[in-house]
Amino acid sequence: MTVNRTILGRPLRGVAFDVFVSGVVVLLALAGMAGQPGGGAATLVGVAMAVALLFRRAHPSAVAALVAMLAEVQVLAGWGPLVYDVAVLVALYSVVKYAERLRDGVLAGAVAGIGAVQAALQTEGPEWWAAALYFGLVTGAVWLVGLNVRTHRRYVFSLEERAATLEREREAEARAAVAGERARIARELHDVVAHSIAVMIVQADGARFTIDRDPAAARDAVKVVADTGRQALEEMRRLVGVLREPDPPEPASAPRPDDGGVAEPEHRRPALAELPALLDRFTEAGLRVRWAVTGEPSLPPGLELTVYRVVQEGLTNALKHAGVGAAVEVTLERDADAVSVCVVDDGRGRSPVRPAPSGGHGLVGMRERVGVYDGRFTAGPRLAGGWQVQVRLPLPSTEAVAA
Repeated sequence: MTVNRTILGRPLRGVAFDVFVSGVVVLLALAGMAGQPGGGAATLVGVAMAVALLFRRAHPSAVAALVAMLAEVQVLAGWGPLVYDVAVLVALYSVVKYAERLRDGVLAGAVAGIGAVQAALQTEGPEWWAAALYFGLVTGAVWLVGLNVRTHRRYVFSLEERAATLEREREAEARAAVAGERARIARELHDVVAHSIAVMIVQADGARFTIDRDPAAARDAVKVVADTGRQALEEMRRLVGVLREPDPPEPASAPRPDDGGVAEPEHRRPALAELPALLDRFTEAGLRVRWAVTGEPSLPPGLELTVYRVVQEGLTNALKHAGVGAAVEVTLERDADAVSVCVVDDGRGRSPVRPAPSGGHGLVGMRERVGVYDGRFTAGPRLAGGWQVQVRLPLPSTEAVAA
């Protein structure tokens, strides 16, 4: 494991390198103290430049400005170019590489160019322009190296930021997937458990109050309770079995072209072929159910599950709220563009022994299921009495399937 050591909040390796560079400039200034123009005063200027370079990463523009002023003092004093003037090139490189705005580097380059001309004018010999050209080439090379490193550094930073953004997006998608999976499991548990328990409660209450007056009816009610419980237990085992798999498949199957592009759970899904058995169970529970189908009932698997759950929820609500003996009409109509489901009860059954508990999520679950397919969902009381649930689900178009 790599440990990044720091000192005063800065990387230790960078601080050590800056100290080394400053130490080299100090040594160069001290080495020429005896023979260089300016003597001790010029050495102090060189030491000041070296100290300023210690802060070249944190404050590159300020360091470049300070080093430029010290170099100008050297020029005005007439000392000419000295060996420790390498500090000027280091400061120029630093401001181009580390400054937040590139215009600071451009300004520093212009100042360094002027300084190169001034230094060339103080060199010995008649061909000062050759010295100016040499100083200018060295200064320009250092500036271009700094620009290249700056560009590479910004590119690496952009890649790191992009990677961090993608990681955050993946985490957000993972959280959304977990939330969606939790909502799906909650809907499935409600559909498997709540409907069956509602039927069992109604039948158990009916058996308890008719066991003395009509033992045969009580036995039939108890049989419905047992059959409903067995079916709920079987569905629960299937659902929990999916959750307990050591290496489970993806929580939702891949979207199929004939399924409208919407993924559904992998475990066994009730189909429209099972609707008659569902209606029979509610008929045994005491509802008077009428069933009508218009058009070809064959649907994509995801839509079949949604239609099945809508009918199941509508019949369960009728049994819970309208009561035993209520008349319920279930219609399924398919045309070229959509499938429509309608569950209507007359609200004239026997009042339940105990009021149905409030705060259920059945209507919310139906609305969510229908919303997945961009369908239309309405539910509410009828003027003539009772309750109605109406759902319209658009069918996937042939063009979408072909695509």
